[in-house]
Amino acid sequence: MPAAIQLDNVQKRYGALHALAGVSFAVEEGDFFGLLGPNGAGKTTLISIIGGLTRADGGSARVLGRDVVTDYRETRRLLGVVPQELVFDPFFTVRETLRIQSGYFGLSKNDAWIDEIMHNLDLTSKADVNMRKLSGGMKRRVLVAQALVHKPPVIVLDEPTAGVDVELRQTLWRFVSRLNREGHTIVLTTHYLEEAQALCKRIAMLKQGQVVALESTASLLARFDAAQLVLHFARGRLPEGLVDRAVEPETALVSDRVALRLTAASDVEPILQACRAAGAEVDQIAIERVDLEDVFVQIMDGARGSTQPVVTH
Repeated sequence: MPAAIQLDNVQKRYGALHALAGVSFAVEEGDFFGLLGPNGAGKTTLISIIGGLTRADGGSARVLGRDVVTDYRETRRLLGVVPQELVFDPFFTVRETLRIQSGYFGLSKNDAWIDEIMHNLDLTSKADVNMRKLSGGMKRRVLVAQALVHKPPVIVLDEPTAGVDVELRQTLWRFVSRLNREGHTIVLTTHYLEEAQALCKRIAMLKQGQVVALESTASLLARFDAAQLVLHFARGRLPEGLVDRAVEPETALVSDRVALRLTAASDVEPILQACRAAGAEVDQIAIERVDLEDVFVQIMDGARGSTQPVVTH
């Protein structure tokens, strides 16, 4: 069985900028896959290549075994892409927009599925409203509906909940999770790492156009499974000798709230003793478990300055 998405040494340059520097990984059919990274990491460029909007300078991208360049018609039928930007036609209603989108894929009798999509995205009451009169959140719901209108087996969501309310996020994730349970492959990029942790089975992290981590979400969390000691200083700051334990070492010496990595419970007292010896006064202490955001920060920090991908399986 071919992978839902197969990327082999994908490269892309924009002048002197190497946006993608040899990205390779596979997304298996039925997966809920997270593509994470800081701004400028190459996520949207990669999605544009998969979706056929941008052509790679090197390497190959396939969707269910079809090359996105040589089999571009078929790969577009297999994909549903939700872009970051709010792009819409101001001359049509919501229902007309979805019917036109259906027509692009040769679907002339698609109203039952359109009604189901609108119901699940809470768009039914807006079906006959002109697109330009919708709020930003409602326009984003229509973008999601457009991507789903032809029932694509592979769905790519590029920051679908950026700047939208909690209601839309919950509505969208209920529907997308249902589609995933029914066999659709989902690829998600998001800066809301709690979403990725809750939804994604596997994750790839990009930094400066390279893959710096690639494994299951559970494995990522287990590999960094440790506690953090969070200290709030009423007076003084963290001693320099403890900076190497800090989750964010660049701000550890100037912040009054610092998170430190723990390897064992017995680490706590020596840390507090070192703070007291340095004249710092701690007025709040908490021990927290590592989450995906903590893992993300540690991996990005570990990849800083690296010229080679650090890929784990």
